[in-house]
Amino acid sequence: RAEKTEVLSEDLLQVEKRLELVKQVSHSTHKKLTACLQGQQGLDADKRSKKLPLTTLAQCLMEGSAVLGDDSLLGEAEDKLAQELIHFELQVERDVIEPLFVLAEVEIPNIQKQRKHLAKLVLDMDSSRTRWQQSVKSSGLASNLQPSGAKADALREEMEEAANRVEICRDQLSADMYNFVAKEVDYANYFQTLIEVQAEYHRKSLALLQNFLPQIKAQQEAWMEKPSFGKPLEEHLAVSGREIAFPVEACVTMLLECGMQEEGLFRVAPSASKLKKLKAALDCCVVDVQEYSADPHAIAGALKSYLRELPEPLMTFELYEEWIQASNIPEQEKRLQALWNACEKLPKANYNNIRYVIKFLAKLTEYQDMNKMTPSNVAIVLGPNLLWPQAEGNMTEMMTTLSLQIVGIIEPLIQHADWFFPGDIEFNVTGNYGSPLHVNHNANYSSMPSPDMDHGERRQHDQARRPLSVATDNMMLEFYKKDGLRKIQSMGVRVMDTSWVARRGTSAGRK
Repeated sequence: RAEKTEVLSEDLLQVEKRLELVKQVSHSTHKKLTACLQGQQGLDADKRSKKLPLTTLAQCLMEGSAVLGDDSLLGEAEDKLAQELIHFELQVERDVIEPLFVLAEVEIPNIQKQRKHLAKLVLDMDSSRTRWQQSVKSSGLASNLQPSGAKADALREEMEEAANRVEICRDQLSADMYNFVAKEVDYANYFQTLIEVQAEYHRKSLALLQNFLPQIKAQQEAWMEKPSFGKPLEEHLAVSGREIAFPVEACVTMLLECGMQEEGLFRVAPSASKLKKLKAALDCCVVDVQEYSADPHAIAGALKSYLRELPEPLMTFELYEEWIQASNIPEQEKRLQALWNACEKLPKANYNNIRYVIKFLAKLTEYQDMNKMTPSNVAIVLGPNLLWPQAEGNMTEMMTTLSLQIVGIIEPLIQHADWFFPGDIEFNVTGNYGSPLHVNHNANYSSMPSPDMDHGERRQHDQARRPLSVATDNMMLEFYKKDGLRKIQSMGVRVMDTSWVARRGTSAGRK
């Protein structure tokens, strides 16, 4: 059997190995890159657009805008993004995917096919050489036989012809291999082109979005109904163009008209469904004053919820320690002065709204003989909604030490509202609320008892269905009333006696 002759140099043998690796990488990249295309490969731009998911989304948004009667800015933006995507995919297909396909499926396979052909020619050449050598050997043993020499000559010509074919094929293969090596940097440029095309696509898409985004934001900012519960105070005031938060003004104005004589205001739990409905209405800036004038507890509950759901308390996290330190000052005059100093440090928006709320609460306590809400009681149930620490402790702690300290802050603010916040205040700032007739709801309950329960039973029933927050308010009230200062002070909390200010009258001035 003839032994195979190696006709390629060591360099070309390394190129042959490189060919197979490049083919594998190109084939794999072509397959994965094709899978990334959202449009159908091979179609023109118009046909590709119809099958593009982004185009379908744009069409859906445009139709939705037409149904809702709004501008179709989102649909237009998505449609333009779809057009950019189509242009991008067509360019990738033309400049990257198709060249990779040609490289992996045409150019390299042609070289490998030629290499296989060369191997066959080499095998033929080796076979011819072997036959010629055997013929020569035989001729030497029987030199008197003339046909043997003629046969050897024919075999020699066959061998030379085979060698010539091998040389031609080898030269062609070598040229193609060297050409591949020289062009490998061009093949690598396909991947660079991919990155460049992607970068250009994303730049254009970003510019397009940046052009649409201000228009979309302006459209959103022009939207009148914006939620206020759970939103930062400054954000709500900025988007609504107000100085006093809408839920605060709406609830206070309605309570001034229909709730000032309501017993247990801010302490008695409202109907959960009523409260939820009112909060939702306030979030939409739509309130039926007449409807809720019959349920002041729902209004008070909505006000408490708004204050408590603020991301930051009205009296701010930043000043929390200063408020607490001020309440712990032993000397009464210095204590009030320290509280006043803390008030002055509040941001303008917070100052305006806490002034509004405190002035209202002070007015509420003027009816304490009827509503039973003294400054102390109001401070107990509303104080934790106006000030709380950034890292809250457990409920027990909040019910004792922290809540009592906060009461010591809020109570004097209510008692001496005109000293802390001098000047009159117009509660109905926007003038958007009507003035339903005042109804004494406690009298209604007494004069129109339920057929199934008397007034006392109704009160007991109301107490039983109160949520935890209201139960907590009542527990704090009872804690104050029954245990007095002794238990409170035994916890290390000092409760301030501000009767001296009352005895001095309104002549006390700010220092």
